[in-house]
Amino acid sequence: MKIYKYPDKKGWSGIIQRPMTDYSALEKSVKKILQKIKEKGDKAVRKFSKEFDGVDLKNLQVTEKEINKASTLVADDLKQAIQQAKDNIQRFHLAQKEEIKKIETMPGVICWRKSKGIEKAGLYIPGGSAPLFSTVLMLAVPAQIAGCKEIILCTPPSKDGDINPAILYAAQLCGVTKIFKAGGVQAIGAMAYGTESIPKVFKIFGPGNQYVTLAKQVIQQQGVAIDMPAGPSEVLVIADDTAFPEFVAADLLSQAEHGGDSQVILLTISETFAEKVNNAISKQVKDLPRKHIAEKALKNSKTVICKTIDEAIELSDLYAPEHLILACNNAEEAATKINTAGSVFIGNYSPESAGDYASGTNHTLPTNGYAAMYSGVSVDSFVKKITYQQLTKEGLQNIGNTVMTMAAAEGLDAHKNAVAIRLKN
Repeated sequence: MKIYKYPDKKGWSGIIQRPMTDYSALEKSVKKILQKIKEKGDKAVRKFSKEFDGVDLKNLQVTEKEINKASTLVADDLKQAIQQAKDNIQRFHLAQKEEIKKIETMPGVICWRKSKGIEKAGLYIPGGSAPLFSTVLMLAVPAQIAGCKEIILCTPPSKDGDINPAILYAAQLCGVTKIFKAGGVQAIGAMAYGTESIPKVFKIFGPGNQYVTLAKQVIQQQGVAIDMPAGPSEVLVIADDTAFPEFVAADLLSQAEHGGDSQVILLTISETFAEKVNNAISKQVKDLPRKHIAEKALKNSKTVICKTIDEAIELSDLYAPEHLILACNNAEEAATKINTAGSVFIGNYSPESAGDYASGTNHTLPTNGYAAMYSGVSVDSFVKKITYQQLTKEGLQNIGNTVMTMAAAEGLDAHKNAVAIRLKN
C-alpha cells in the first residue's frame, strides 16, 4: 500500500482517486450483445452462454426438481447460517415499511402517500469463483417485503449447466418467483427486454463484473431502471492506536480479495500503527486462497497518516467510501460526524464482513464515490411511492383562489377553469 504522510489538503483530490479503466472498447461489445438479445431472445442467450460460459443450455429456467435437489446438497450448518442471516435481514428491513399518514394541509384538503411494490423486479447474482448467495438474501428479502409480485433471478451456470446449490436454496427461501441460468450481459439484456423464457422486468438489481455494470448502465439509458451505479468494491478504515492492527489488516484484505480492481484505504493518526497494519497484511495475505487477487488490489490501495481523527473523517467524506470502519477511540461519537458513506461499522468488533452477510443491513451499496448522492439498497428501492389527495367542496373553496391565482400568473387558463367551473356549482 502506498503511504502518504500528513498530506496537505490541496493534494487530497489526488489521494482519493479510484483506479481508472477505459471501458470504451468494452461498451461497444456490450451494446452489440444487448442488441442481439433484443433481436433473438432465448437463442442469443444460449449462444452467448456457450461462448462466454462454456455451457450448452437446453432450458434456461431452473426446474422445481433442480431446486429440491439443491436443498439436499447444502450442508445443514450452512442452511442454519443462511436462515439466521435471512431472519436478521428481514427484521431490519421490515422496520423500513412506512405507515400511511394522511395529512390535512388545510381544512377539507387531505394528502397522503402510499408505497406500492415494483411489480417485476430482476435480480442478478454473480456466480463464478465467488457465487454470492448472500446477495440473494440482500435483494430478495426487501423485494418480498416491498410486495413485488414477480421476483426474477438470473445467475450464471457452471460448465455442466448447474447453479450453485446455496444460491438456489437461498432463492426459494426468500420467495424468488423464477430462476434462470443466464449470466453476464446476456442476463441483463434478457431481463431488460424479455425473451421467450425470461420475463421483462421494470428494475434490475445486483452486482457484477465490468461487463454487467456497463450493461446495466446501457439499459438504464433505454428506460429500464437499475438499483444504482456501481464500481469495484471498496473499504476505508479510520483507526488509531486503540485499534488492533491484525483486525484492521483482516478488514482491508476482506475487501481486497473481491477483485484486483478493488481498493482499500487506511486513514490513521499513528505512523507506528500504520507500520503494524502493513506488517499484519504481509503475514495474513500469504494464507489467502485468493492471494493473487488481494495482492493486485493492494497495489491500488493507500495508507494516509492524518493529523487528527477529525481530519481523517473529512478526508473520508471526500472519498465517499462504500464501507467505512471506525476503529478508533470514541468511535460512536466519530460516527455522528460522518456525512458520506454507504455503510458504517463502529468499533473494533464490527467487521465489514458482518454487514456483508448477517448483521441485517444491506450489502448492496454505492461504490466509486456514489455514496455522496446514492443510498444502499433498501425496501424503498423496490417500491414506487404514489401520492394521493382528496378535496371536499369546502376544501376546494378554501384553496381555490390560491390555485386560480397561480394558474393565471403562469398563463394556464384551462388549469384555472378546472377550479372555477367547480366553484360555480
